[in-house]
Amino acid sequence: MRKIYEVAKAELQTLFYSPIAWLIIIVFIFQMSLLFTSALDLRVTQMLLGYQTPMLTQAIFANQVGGLLFGVQNYLYLYIPLLTMGLMSRELSSGSINLLYSSPITNTQIILGKYLSMVVYASLLICIIGIYVGFGCCVIDNVEWRWLLTALLGLYLLICTYAAIGLFMSSLTSYQVVAAIGTLVILAALNYIKVMWQDIEFVRDITYWFSISGRSISFLYGFIGSEDLIYFLIVILLFLSLTIVRLQSCRQKARWTHAMVKYLLIFSITIVLGYITSRPVMKCYYDATTTKANTLTPNSQEVIAQMEGGLTITTYVNLFDETNHSIAFPRFVNNDMSRFSHYLRFKPEIKLKYVYYYDSIYSPSLEYRFPNMSMQQRAERLMELHKVNPKLFLKPGEVDKLVDLSSEGKTFVRELVRDNGERTFLRIYNDFEKLPSEAEITAAFKRITMRLPIVGFLSGHGERSIKEDDNRSYSAFVNYKTFRPALINQGFDVAEVTLDKPVPDDIKILVFADPQQELTENERRNLDQYIERGDNLIITTEPKRRDIANSLIERFGVKFVPGILANSGEYSNLTQSRPTTDIKNIDNLYQLAGLRYFGSVISMPDAVGLEYTLNKGFDVTEILSTDTLTWNEMQTTDFMNEEQKATLDNGSGEVQKKYVTGLALTRKIGEKEQKIIILGDADCIANGELSSSRRGVRASNFTLIQSLFFWLSDGEVPIDVRRPAFPDNNLLVEEGDMGLITMSFQWLFPCLILILAMVIWLRRRGR
Repeated sequence: MRKIYEVAKAELQTLFYSPIAWLIIIVFIFQMSLLFTSALDLRVTQMLLGYQTPMLTQAIFANQVGGLLFGVQNYLYLYIPLLTMGLMSRELSSGSINLLYSSPITNTQIILGKYLSMVVYASLLICIIGIYVGFGCCVIDNVEWRWLLTALLGLYLLICTYAAIGLFMSSLTSYQVVAAIGTLVILAALNYIKVMWQDIEFVRDITYWFSISGRSISFLYGFIGSEDLIYFLIVILLFLSLTIVRLQSCRQKARWTHAMVKYLLIFSITIVLGYITSRPVMKCYYDATTTKANTLTPNSQEVIAQMEGGLTITTYVNLFDETNHSIAFPRFVNNDMSRFSHYLRFKPEIKLKYVYYYDSIYSPSLEYRFPNMSMQQRAERLMELHKVNPKLFLKPGEVDKLVDLSSEGKTFVRELVRDNGERTFLRIYNDFEKLPSEAEITAAFKRITMRLPIVGFLSGHGERSIKEDDNRSYSAFVNYKTFRPALINQGFDVAEVTLDKPVPDDIKILVFADPQQELTENERRNLDQYIERGDNLIITTEPKRRDIANSLIERFGVKFVPGILANSGEYSNLTQSRPTTDIKNIDNLYQLAGLRYFGSVISMPDAVGLEYTLNKGFDVTEILSTDTLTWNEMQTTDFMNEEQKATLDNGSGEVQKKYVTGLALTRKIGEKEQKIIILGDADCIANGELSSSRRGVRASNFTLIQSLFFWLSDGEVPIDVRRPAFPDNNLLVEEGDMGLITMSFQWLFPCLILILAMVIWLRRRGR
């Protein structure tokens, strides 16, 4: 150990008596100072402008755009080759390597001593970064210091890995410039190898593991995964071992075949270790963030904990479904698998499979681009263009032997199958994000793990349809498979229900949407029976059917007022309802309560107001209401006709006031709480309104749907994936402080290091 120390000491003396080490430190400090002061100044300016500044630790240090630590990571590959290029090349070119060979020191001690000097230099760089981190901890209130320590660990491992690679390249040549360029080439190769040979399943895992790209990013986000941690250690040992073998070959003048055998053995051991440590069952994790932002939410963890036995997720990719090739085509498989890494952490026995096939699909684009071609010819042409192996793809009809995808239109879909046979589909969606989030994935898991509420939609009296696609129907939010907020994508099962017989016991939420006909006595008895057993209910109506709806809700002490709610604005028949302050008293309506903060509204065309009493045994909470510029229009019925412009007429019974447009009723029946929602508009959750957009109206009707059904399902689904807010939202820096901070970091700090370097250089020259 002493000999290793002596080699390291001599190397450090040589390094710090040369200008290169000091120049790198000075440039490094100056670049970091620019990044740090710019990020800090931006957040101080935001605070002065009155903007909120959440997650300051990430914003200043771990932001991919302008964050200090991400900037350091991006610069490191420029510095390390300059440091390591002379470690062995200098010895080879000067002939001093022969002195080392003749001294009583082993090859391993030489290499470890040289590498130890780089580890010490890396520690110095980390200490310099620590000055900025320490200052950040002083000026950021409730700073995420564990997160920052984890990020520093990731950068330290990255520097040490770069140093090991540079040391190996330096041992291959006596030319320092060649060694530096060779190091850059190896680093580029380790970044690029991630995308090489991804179509070959066996090779894919090897090249993906060898990639250094992104290995330190998880550390910068405050997350330590054993696979990434061990990766750095294995790669360091790999290149140190290769360097030792290289030195032995030169020292002993052994045949190149002997060295090649050793190289192959080292690579084989590395591949085996990498494969073993990358298996899900072998992985360990640590989330350093206070809110556990890199971990599944507790609700998701609870679902997985209840899922006994194995689970297989099979992804079916149709060659003709071109919009989704970039998700799970063979060369993207490893990236796609990483999307389930948070779930594999808690259930490592999950199996991920991929099935590729081609079969007919609705695609006018294919018809247009490849006219007069058979399905086989189109498939062959696409395989050629996408450079994929034709042997991977099943032919038409062959996939049908594995699964029935007809209900999914044979588009991109995943099937989740438990060992007990429970199965469901997990889809992608026709929106900007496209891929399912934690809420949708966990909802699919929950569907095959436990019984979830079934939502029944009454039919038989002209109610809103859940099957038709017209503007009046409810099919979009109920069962559109490519619509993310649809109930079927959020964990609910849906069914049409008639009242000619009692409502099935498994129906826990019943929707009575705008009935156009009165109920018969038998139907009313069945509805009363459902209500009396304590299950939940939604009732919506339109002004023309107000009397029919009143006969249904009078038992709750509620009635719809005459007329259509109108206003004097641009959209006179459009009621912009806002969540009330009382909504905070209902815990599971948190999403709807959030609309008040963002200033969003619920758009309700041709709505009616609600009045209520409190003598029917229900607790009543107003959840939606209008502003004071609304009245119940009794005369105008055609709001599109400018000649019939709605105006307030007190003489005809029109009253201008604040109208309630949504009520939540609750009561205790036995051990459960019955919940009832009554809305003064049926169109607000219909297909037409959900797809409408109006100038100046910030409507968020989707939020109303998800919020109401979350409350009615007792918080079962949609999955609540809320996380606590990060506490680091306040800077202890004033506007006048930034001048001194900028001067200190950008000029004073580098100048002090420059003076220190000059003193050491002059003292050595004097000797």
